[in-house]
Amino acid sequence: MPSLTATEFEAERPRLLAVAYRMLGSRAEAEDAVQEAWLRYAKARDGGEIHDLRGWLTTVTGRICLDVLKSARVSRTAYPGQWLPSYVVEPDAGPAARAEMSDQIAMALLVVLEKLSPEQRVALVLHDAFGMPFEDVADVLGTTENAARQHASRGRRAVAQDSIRHTADLAEQRRVLGAFLAAANGGDLRALAALLAPDVVAIGDGGGLVPGVGTRPIVGAEKVARFYLGIAAGMGPVQVESVLVNGSIGLLVRGTYANGRPLYSVLAIAVDDGRITGLFNQLNPSKLELRDLE
Repeated sequence: MPSLTATEFEAERPRLLAVAYRMLGSRAEAEDAVQEAWLRYAKARDGGEIHDLRGWLTTVTGRICLDVLKSARVSRTAYPGQWLPSYVVEPDAGPAARAEMSDQIAMALLVVLEKLSPEQRVALVLHDAFGMPFEDVADVLGTTENAARQHASRGRRAVAQDSIRHTADLAEQRRVLGAFLAAANGGDLRALAALLAPDVVAIGDGGGLVPGVGTRPIVGAEKVARFYLGIAAGMGPVQVESVLVNGSIGLLVRGTYANGRPLYSVLAIAVDDGRITGLFNQLNPSKLELRDLE
């Protein structure tokens, strides 16, 4: 039978994982951070140091994530090619699927959060997403309450000003993605470009395992349209399945390229005002968590 300490912690684990994933963009790193929080909790509980369990665990997890984010700046700079967060991929339940899922955060927002400083990201997530008072956010960051407010404000402003906007509901996402597929399969450059925002961004993460992904994002409607037409032309037999990627519409693609090389990827999109503002192609298998899809 689990101890009271373990039972109390397990009740908080889902929330802590949600906090850590929003900060880190990596399921594996989030799980490691929460496990470290458990070790610190078990030690502190034995000493009778905890009075507000949820607040204490959130603060400790935030501090751990802040340290990880600071070190990740170095490791992700050395990452082979472009870096995308890890994906949670689930079956698309069609019109009945919820537009928002309590344990998910849209891939578009995770990509934008990657552009923030570690302090801005932690402050924004803890205050705006989980309602932590700035006094406590300051404790996590090791700074003043006013400085914590400034970090969150700057992060909020950067997110609002970013070109990767994602405001469409699931129905609109399905419509736009369906039109995108039709134009790509039909080789229609003009129709494809018309579905893309002028400042659309395309990012592909192969983790150094998939050749031809590129080392920089592709920006601009015509450039992105030409790139995806080239991909479509280079495909052999494939299976394309509509899925939910972090609660938004995406595509699971399985098959081969025309040269016989295996193809396995998940494409997530961001949609705003009827056009695609971001395409995020995850080809690194270690970053794909497929729930009930295999």
